[in-house]
Amino acid sequence: MSPGYRFVLLTLLFTVYGQLVLKWRLNQLNLSWGEGIWEKAKGMLGLLFDPYIFSGFFAAFLAAMCWMAAMSKLPITVAYPFMSLAPALVFIFGVWFLNEDFSWGKVFGLALIGLGIFVTVKY
Repeated sequence: MSPGYRFVLLTLLFTVYGQLVLKWRLNQLNLSWGEGIWEKAKGMLGLLFDPYIFSGFFAAFLAAMCWMAAMSKLPITVAYPFMSLAPALVFIFGVWFLNEDFSWGKVFGLALIGLGIFVTVKY
């Protein structure tokens, strides 16, 4: 596998991890913030000190770094279609690990994403 594709893969892994860990941790915390904007802002800033939340943001940073590296190695028309896999992977792992809703309509949509990636990369 070429370095460009390795960086795309790492971008996907960090992106999916970040989304899943943020959702998982926010579900665990079951937050209810005050009504005012300042109370909500204080609550959100407090989350930055949670190690899991921080790891999700750090994963987003690493994903951005890997994406920049991928862009230096591959044409964007080749690399970008693979980023469509992120919602598909989040869906699959969200159903598996977070008990998110499953529907055949979503599976059909994911199959269309896969077909789109195939057509874009192949042709």
